[in-house]
Amino acid sequence: MTTLSIRRRLALEIARKIRKNRKELHPLKQLFWECTQRCNLHCKHCGSDCKRTSDIKDMPAEDFLRVIDSITPHVNPNEVNIVITGGEPLVRDDLEEVGLALYRRGYPWGMVSNGLYLTEQRLQSLMAAGLHAITISLDGLAEDHNWMRGHPESYSRAMTAIKMLVHERELVWDVVTCVNRRNYPYLDKLKTSLYSIGVRNWRLFTVFPVGRAAEHPDFQLTDEEFTGVMEFIRRVRREKKMHVNYGCEGFLGNYEGEVRDYFFSCNAGVSVGSVLADGSISACPSIRSNFHQGNIYQDDFMDVWENRFQPFRNRKWMKKGTCADCNFFRYCEGNGMHLRDDKGELLFCHYKRLHF
Repeated sequence: MTTLSIRRRLALEIARKIRKNRKELHPLKQLFWECTQRCNLHCKHCGSDCKRTSDIKDMPAEDFLRVIDSITPHVNPNEVNIVITGGEPLVRDDLEEVGLALYRRGYPWGMVSNGLYLTEQRLQSLMAAGLHAITISLDGLAEDHNWMRGHPESYSRAMTAIKMLVHERELVWDVVTCVNRRNYPYLDKLKTSLYSIGVRNWRLFTVFPVGRAAEHPDFQLTDEEFTGVMEFIRRVRREKKMHVNYGCEGFLGNYEGEVRDYFFSCNAGVSVGSVLADGSISACPSIRSNFHQGNIYQDDFMDVWENRFQPFRNRKWMKKGTCADCNFFRYCEGNGMHLRDDKGELLFCHYKRLHF
């Protein structure tokens, strides 16, 4: 499978034209808010190197809402999804205040959580404030999840959170798992466990070597294992019992169209923007600090969005190094921006890791 099938190449060409049009229009469709860098866990694979205490203070709610108000005249709020991330968002006690303010302004909002602090009472409080969507992280069965997350109760609390969500029909929710060398051998067992408690939407990522994850090379799958993850996802999708997707990163050759609901496209700076805890204006919260484009305390967000994200929308500068002579650059455009190092070099190529 070193070449693309004609059918897949035609589909990718259509997707490429759609992507080109999207880059020209660059409509803001998803805005991440890194509301804190504090976290109640100490995950070994954390790309942000978050801690229980942080040198960076939480952004005041009113500062973020001021950004929202500056954006509102330029967008249809119903079409911009606000995603609250961290750190761990639930360490803040004012999420309901922010969420309700977003809801009243017409913005759908959601959050990503490890589930440790998600009690039934807190869930109902968040839903009353307009919570639309939530993602819970679960990185394996009990022993491996607790090891990876650095907390003896992290697995049981995450499972309790997931079981609560099963009964909430008004919420859009899923479970996300970072596949690594410890949990890879029992993905089928993990799938069965999740399915048995009512999980029907599951996203799988692989760990990229940034932040604390760079200190643990054993997190990185072998090329054979990485290919095995794609085969696993394709098989589960064909079973049609659980809706499984590979994460948004990486061009996957002939697995495109088979392991996720869309063809690969890094939308950072195209339709996805972020406001980080220190006020930095970024594209995706996973992107390195030297790719930040401004700061809300000095700049107007929409002015930055319109005028400073050109490197994200024209990625010809990425055609260097391992990408220089790649026949698939027209579809991949240099992989995800979060996989570029401080010098703009690619950390790894997903396509080249696949063994066909």
